[in-house]
Amino acid sequence: MKNFKKLKIWQKGFKIDIETYKISKEFPVEEKYGLCSQVNRAAISISSKIAEGSSRRSQKDYFRFIEIALGSRFELES
Repeated sequence: MKNFKKLKIWQKGFKIDIETYKISKEFPVEEKYGLCSQVNRAAISISSKIAEGSSRRSQKDYFRFIEIALGSRFELES
């Protein structure tokens, strides 16, 4: 099991979480439960999936969670 907090990829993902939450606070109030919620969930999924993948024993499982995190990153970008 890897210490995910030491991984540069997790650290960058966590910074994305923080910045996304700051930015989403500026969204219109009517987007609180729509776009704002979706953006925040996509952002938090990046670092969460990296952390979850770090608990997996096989390299294949770990890479699958990294792939899912990348998908969340693309979702956030779009």
